[in-house]
Amino acid sequence: MQGTLNEIDLRSILQLLELGQRTGQLWIEARPSGAVDDLSWQFPQAPRSQQSLPLSTWLVFFVNGQIVYGTDDYSPQMHRLQDYLVHYHLTHKLEDLDRGAIAETTIPEYAALWRLLETQTITVDQARHILQAMVQETLFALLSLHQGHFNFQLGTPFGPQLSTYAVTSLLFETVKKVQKWKQLYPQIQFPQQRLLLAQPEKLAAALPAIAYQKLAQWTTGETTLRQLARYLNRDLVALARALLPYIQKGWLQVLDPLPPQSLSRPSEMSSHQTWRILCIDDDFTIGKAVEQILSTQGYQVHLVQNPLEAIQATFAEVPHLILCDIAMPHLDGHEICMMLRHSKRFQNVPIIMLTGQEQFINRIQADFAGATDYLTKPFGQQELLTLLEKYLPNH
Repeated sequence: MQGTLNEIDLRSILQLLELGQRTGQLWIEARPSGAVDDLSWQFPQAPRSQQSLPLSTWLVFFVNGQIVYGTDDYSPQMHRLQDYLVHYHLTHKLEDLDRGAIAETTIPEYAALWRLLETQTITVDQARHILQAMVQETLFALLSLHQGHFNFQLGTPFGPQLSTYAVTSLLFETVKKVQKWKQLYPQIQFPQQRLLLAQPEKLAAALPAIAYQKLAQWTTGETTLRQLARYLNRDLVALARALLPYIQKGWLQVLDPLPPQSLSRPSEMSSHQTWRILCIDDDFTIGKAVEQILSTQGYQVHLVQNPLEAIQATFAEVPHLILCDIAMPHLDGHEICMMLRHSKRFQNVPIIMLTGQEQFINRIQADFAGATDYLTKPFGQQELLTLLEKYLPNH
């Protein structure tokens, strides 16, 4: 199932997936459009063309029609989880994890959360509370989108599963939150706005001492409303509504959001930086051979054997070049290539198809799917390196 949000709204898409008891992943790519979208704040001036705004991507994972996880590509890796751990005074525990091993997984944030649970750093209740908040955040942003593309890909169950969430109840709660959020205008507009304590004496007199102390340490003009809600373990909308009277009185000032961290793109890579290569091949031997060849040449290689996890892998960190086998079970390389080319995010990423068949029709099919080039198995080290140097010339 795929299409545009002009044809069907996201609420209906989610409900259809629930009714059909689907298992897989929903991929949404869109430009910011709504008041509650965490990306809207990047360009608050209205005259700006919608087409000039950056694209953002969301992933929502389903098992039997229920949501098990949701995330986006805006927040730097682990920052969202780190924010939630502030409430439990456990932010330092992330440093104790094997970050390298976690980074190799398709969804690092979820892997880190699960690892914290496995090591008994957090309890099951705490892990589920954090996960539910992440899912709610994702839906809160999605329900503001009115334009963009979506693609649902059937897949194997996302695991290990910590909990599942019924779409109907989540939608009911989230729609009400979106409506309440819009009532905060014009004083509060974006989740990424920051708060500055302007009149501490008056605020201290109006709040209990403990509440004031907690609030004061996070209202220095550096913490966003979204972060503050995570730190205090409060719902974003409920927190904003509670702070609104103090904002209206001028005791708290609302500051514009800071510019987002710029994302690296292939054209911006300097000679000393590492090219990221994603290799999608169900043949473990081929994958390890590619990894060995490229790693010794300074490339960073991520192997994915399960083609159904390929989209997750590209979402976790956009590679600079993709090597993709054609003949794979469940989802072949042509389908993966076409799916990626459907997204503007991957339109300029070189995709090289790997195949054991060298026939003219195979090349035509690869071209039709949007492949950049074609490499026939078995191939030698020099063949592979020459092809990569052709598309990544600064290495």
